[in-house]
Amino acid sequence: MYIERKPSLNIDDLKQEFKESIKHINSSEEALDMIVGFVALEQLYTSALKEISTKLDILDDQFQQMYKHNPIHHMERRVKEMRSLIKKLDRKGYEVSTASAKENIFDIAGIRVICNYFDDIYVIENLLLKQGDIKLLKRKDYIEHPKENGYRSLHIVVTVPVFLAHSVETVPVEVQIRTIGMDMWASLEHKIRYKNSENTEKYKGILKQCATDITSVESKMQDIHSEVFDH
Repeated sequence: MYIERKPSLNIDDLKQEFKESIKHINSSEEALDMIVGFVALEQLYTSALKEISTKLDILDDQFQQMYKHNPIHHMERRVKEMRSLIKKLDRKGYEVSTASAKENIFDIAGIRVICNYFDDIYVIENLLLKQGDIKLLKRKDYIEHPKENGYRSLHIVVTVPVFLAHSVETVPVEVQIRTIGMDMWASLEHKIRYKNSENTEKYKGILKQCATDITSVESKMQDIHSEVFDH
């Protein structure tokens, strides 16, 4: 099952944002041209997500046929909103352009793969990276090395070819792979952090303990599953 977030577009608002973020844009026409370019970029990254999603679906189905187990519980995917992408480029001091976005921002397209068990995380990573047209760019294992606040997840950035009408584009996609428990924790922590910084500090210790407890429970469940089904 996929959960996909689709942002709404307001052209007039976007024109104004471009003019405010990019000092050399002097007219609405220039802003509109820039918007058209970013819309095309969004479509390209959306296509890359479809390519990755299809690969993961096929791998999950084949794993089920071979081992009677689906490693993937569900997937969520999103392309960074144009407003957010413009602001991120501007904030980091990069040129606000499609070329600059493609060169410098690696999380424009993102897919979150929610797995049933710990071992499934690395199964999915290994199966995906064995694909001949998938190339690994970056890898951060926050399961082996959790963040200080307790956050756990495996992050990889890979490139996937997107076959267009007259060309082939190689597009980066960020893939976050985690268990159901890790995702539940991350979702709550994210909501608290963005709702109120005071609450973040208030619940910091509790959340960190929850992360430890979730890891303990999921480890035990992994042990049970391995003992029952891997023999």
